[in-house]
Amino acid sequence: MSEIQRPGALYQQVAAAIREAILSGEFTPDSLLPSEAQLMARYGVSRPTVRNAIAALRAEGLIDVRHGKGSFVRSDGQPALTLERRVSRTPDGRFVMPNGDVWDEAEEPSTYRTHTTKATGRLLQLDEEEALFGCDRLLIDAATGTRAMHRTLIPFEVAEAVPMLAEEPCKRPAAIYWVLTQAGHKLWWSETVRARMPLPDERTTLQLPDATPILHLVRVAHGTDDRPLILEELSVGADRAELSYRITADKQPTGRART
Repeated sequence: MSEIQRPGALYQQVAAAIREAILSGEFTPDSLLPSEAQLMARYGVSRPTVRNAIAALRAEGLIDVRHGKGSFVRSDGQPALTLERRVSRTPDGRFVMPNGDVWDEAEEPSTYRTHTTKATGRLLQLDEEEALFGCDRLLIDAATGTRAMHRTLIPFEVAEAVPMLAEEPCKRPAAIYWVLTQAGHKLWWSETVRARMPLPDERTTLQLPDATPILHLVRVAHGTDDRPLILEELSVGADRAELSYRITADKQPTGRART
């Protein structure tokens, strides 16, 4: 039996001991933890204490509880999916997304009207409450089961200038890019990524384990005079996907010759 002789609530002491066993490699990734009865005997504590310790470690993201199977050490393996975050063009001028053939639509896209918030207005260089077309998609990778939430936001003023977008605001991004270039825009993109904890509905929709953050990507397509045209958001579980970027060197602007 491992003696518990640390300050703090008893369940916290047990959680700390199990945590050390995980970090030291005694309990390896993907392995089944000892049963409640075995942990009770090992640490000389009651069943409620063991359950509270397991709940604490689950909240930390160190273990997964699989109903009917027990508690497992969280895997530290590679994500199931690598997303290449670049845009390519075909010889006929159409756009191709490197992972475009990965995603299937898990359900029909949802089209709606909405407005800018403080955050989306800043990215689109618009005031708050400006009118937008929105399109939400739930995507799934059939090979790995990875799920993602994708949102496209198109300002009304952009859709008015490009009527095809007003008629079909739920086109896939590559098709939207092509429509914008046909309207005379030369496109470039900016993208930011941050990790955050999911909202309850995001956790449910993406089917995430406890204590799992999401990767939240925001991409803005810019057109003539660097004007933001559309905004895309992609959310995916950080345990399921990693991002890959191709980076090329920009040309330095030519400086003035000294006289």
